[in-house]
This record gives sequence, structure tokens and C-alpha cells, in this order.
Amino acid sequence: VGLVWTPAGGDIVFIEASTMRGGKQFTMTGHLGEVMQESMRAALSWVRSHADEYGIDPDFFRKQDIHIHVPSGAIPKDGPSAGVAMVTALVSLLTNTPLRPRVAMTGEISLSGVVLPVGGIKEKVLGAKRAGIREVILPSENEANFKEDLQPDLVEGLKIHFVRNAQQALEIALGKIE
Repeated sequence: VGLVWTPAGGDIVFIEASTMRGGKQFTMTGHLGEVMQESMRAALSWVRSHADEYGIDPDFFRKQDIHIHVPSGAIPKDGPSAGVAMVTALVSLLTNTPLRPRVAMTGEISLSGVVLPVGGIKEKVLGAKRAGIREVILPSENEANFKEDLQPDLVEGLKIHFVRNAQQALEIALGKIE
């Protein structure tokens, strides 16, 4: 589950990923803008370069096609804040490890796995709470924004995790990968 900023406030988006027999085809659907597509490609590159660490066949992309879909009808989705959610969706899929329930996240990802800061933290966190999310993963560099913009009573019932890299986000979202 990714967190997004919209003109009406924050919201959640579901990120779906699937594999099929084939090889080296990466399909991205869901009325996505150019920046979101770049996030998806960066996420795939990070997962491919760290496949061994997660017990993923390093040749998975040679043998399978990957499809990532972000459903939400005709609502355009763009912006640099979904990379960590894309990495999580891909690792979950390729390790057959389900995500922990009611966890959502935001943060862009660099090719080295650094989770980069994003905008709209207040709106995204409040959108997560409205949607029934219980845990939120945010970039560590957004901790000051979180503390400045959100009083404790607004985030009551939410557990917030600040992460520096993709590995930390995966540990929270997926738990132990077998």
C-alpha cells in the first residue's frame, strides 16, 4: 500500500505485482505518469541487484515477465514518492512473502536503496489513518516534517517507522523473509 498526495488530501493506493512466463518484459499500468514509471524501473533495478540477499533467483527477470499495476480508475498518478512501495511489492512477489496487514509507505528510492524524502507527509499520514492503516513507513529525512506538522492526537493509533534504506522498509513491511 502506497501513500499519495492528492489535491483533496492524502490517500492510499494499492500496488499489485505479478509474474508470468516470459523474459525481460516489464509492464507498468494504471494511468501512471513519467516520474512514477521511473520509480518502478528504479525499484526493479534495485531488486535485481539485491536478489541474492532475499533468496530471489538472480536470473528471475530472464525467465519471467513482471507486471506492476496501480489501480484507481482514471485518476492520474505521478510523483516521486512510490519507489519504496514498488520495491516492497516486488520483493513480496518474488519471495512469496505476504505483506503485513495494514502497513502503508511512502518514499522514493535511489538505485543504492536509500529512501529519499518526499512531500505531503501530513496529508499522506492522515489519509492512511482515514483508510484504517495501522503502521506507516516514512523516510527518515521526513521525521522533522512529521513532528512539525502532526500533533500527537492526530496520529494516535498509528505506529510510525522512519527508515533510511530499502532493507529497513522491507523488514517492517514483510517481516522475516524465508
